[in-house]
Amino acid sequence: MFNLVIFGPPGAGKGTQSAKIIEKYNLAHISTGDMFRMHISQDTALGKKVKELLAEGILVPDSITISMLEEEVDANPDVSGFIFDGFPRTVAQAESLDTFLASKDESINLVLQLDVDQEEIRHRIEERRKVSGRADDDATKLIRRIDEYFEKTVHVLPYYEKHNKLVKIKGVGEIEDIFTNISKEIDKHI
Repeated sequence: MFNLVIFGPPGAGKGTQSAKIIEKYNLAHISTGDMFRMHISQDTALGKKVKELLAEGILVPDSITISMLEEEVDANPDVSGFIFDGFPRTVAQAESLDTFLASKDESINLVLQLDVDQEEIRHRIEERRKVSGRADDDATKLIRRIDEYFEKTVHVLPYYEKHNKLVKIKGVGEIEDIFTNISKEIDKHI
């Protein structure tokens, strides 16, 4: 089984590149953002709590996120691997993911960091906001999410770098060129 984490700030292209990776490598996609949006749209108790937290620009607590993620992994026992998008966001989450995967005799094989500067991120999300209507793309919330990434989430990268699993990919340019670079790295680790 091949397990991949795709990492980057909001608007870095994780969703776009994840779709291409899934198609080429037949991985199951686990996006915490998608899981949160599904629960919100279905107005579940969890969705109401997640909506409240996201409205404030606050990260969803690890216990909720990890439980949902484990449920998704367990629901897909026959896939050839997973791509984790938007998770982990903290070292504690990375350690929890490692522990969970180890309980299944699995591990993270590769972590791809899409490297995009803050100016480009703000531009991309401004464009996405025009067509998506996503509540988490609101300008004030966006600033909080970007700050959260650069102040807190980015600290997960040394954890994976220490385990020789981190590869940085330039996330600015043509989508197909970025994907070609991603594919070269995945092919080295499969």
